[in-house]
Amino acid sequence: MKAIILAAGRGSRMGGLTEELPKCLVQLHGKTLLEWQIAALRRGGVEEIAIVTGYRRKQLAKYGLVEFYNERWAETNMVSSLDCADEWLKSQACVVSYSDLYYEYTAVTSLFNSQASLALTYDPEWLDLWEQRFEDPLEDAETFRVNSDGTLAEIGGVPSSVEEVKGQYMGLLRFTPIGWEEVQRIRQQLLSEQCDQMHMTETLQRVIDAGKIEIEALSYRGQWMEVDSEKDLIHGNSVLL
Repeated sequence: MKAIILAAGRGSRMGGLTEELPKCLVQLHGKTLLEWQIAALRRGGVEEIAIVTGYRRKQLAKYGLVEFYNERWAETNMVSSLDCADEWLKSQACVVSYSDLYYEYTAVTSLFNSQASLALTYDPEWLDLWEQRFEDPLEDAETFRVNSDGTLAEIGGVPSSVEEVKGQYMGLLRFTPIGWEEVQRIRQQLLSEQCDQMHMTETLQRVIDAGKIEIEALSYRGQWMEVDSEKDLIHGNSVLL
């Protein structure tokens, strides 16, 4: 079992906290986000972990993870960073995690138990957390709908009401080689500039629209949070664990 942590970006919304270190090295309850993730992945059954680096990459070397370096980290988005780990993704199933997350190992095991070509975890009780993070929860929310069979129907749009958001995508996924091949097929049809700027949720919606494979949406009700700002970090240190 393998996992890939995406840690190439600057994390500019963290302000001065990431001026000298990668976003995944900010501390939550005395441990870095990266250390929490490594622990959850290991306990969830992952045997080998890679990290896609970019900004301040040297500070991540001490963790002994397999490194894939995105030399264009400042110009590209999440999916282009993931493409740096193509050799892993096309050879076997891999869990993929954004680096600014806290989650429990049960989220990892649910992904490994999935039989789908592509799967993701989501929080059906998202609204309570988003109301704590934002004055207007729709400020940072995206549309998210799940079909009756548990497959993803829609993701990444701009919602006009909370009724259009049936869950919050967590930034934790699992690709099989078939799932990754479909993402690569879609990217090959785009201009290089489009590939550079395409977000993960837009990519997932394109997979849905293409209709060649289904994406399984796995409901997760454990503790988790996204640390996207200093306010998030303060909140996490006060309520988590």
